Amino acid sequence: MAKVQVLDTSGNKVKEIDAPKEVSSYEIKEHLIYEAAVNYMANQRAGTASTKTRGEVRGGGKKPWRQKGTGRARAGSTRSPLWRSGGTTHGPKMRDYSFRMPKKARRNALRSVLSSKFAEKQVLILNAFDLKEPKTKDASRVMAALNLDNALIVDSHENKNLFLSFRNIPGFKAVDAKQVNIHDVLNHKWLVFTEKAFTTFMERLK
Repeated sequence: MAKVQVLDTSGNKVKEIDAPKEVSSYEIKEHLIYEAAVNYMANQRAGTASTKTRGEVRGGGKKPWRQKGTGRARAGSTRSPLWRSGGTTHGPKMRDYSFRMPKKARRNALRSVLSSKFAEKQVLILNAFDLKEPKTKDASRVMAALNLDNALIVDSHENKNLFLSFRNIPGFKAVDAKQVNIHDVLNHKWLVFTEKAFTTFMERLK
């Protein structure tokens, strides 16, 4: 097992704890990381873009002019894609972009990302991160003391002051330990856990 330092909010070492070997020393599988990231982003897509075909556009029931003898090109409807206000040819329609990825594959992708973070020493654990009131200024002060400019903060949703304090700080995001996803981990340089959240998250990946 790898040893990880536990710090206080001033950056002072409090103690060391063990990080499970199956996470901290897991083989980095780049293909799984890629697939899991694509899966997450695809599942977030609304897929609500939609255009109307000539059969869905209102009007156009009457033939604009007779077929022959006018000298103009023949036309059967004013809602032809060739006309202004006509239908759209091959335009987007509502669709579901999501797809299913095996649970074990998603878990192993998270293990791979965590393993790379451990290897690069970009994982910090705090003994606690309690704020007396929801203040962005107090949260920023702690991040400055830890010398962090971009981080994903992981704790429990019960710590409401923490989540409210980080809402408006660019480069930082607070998430519940049970809702950590690969997209957020990849989008932030540092991973900051509270000790309790770290234990919960490691249990999830075992």
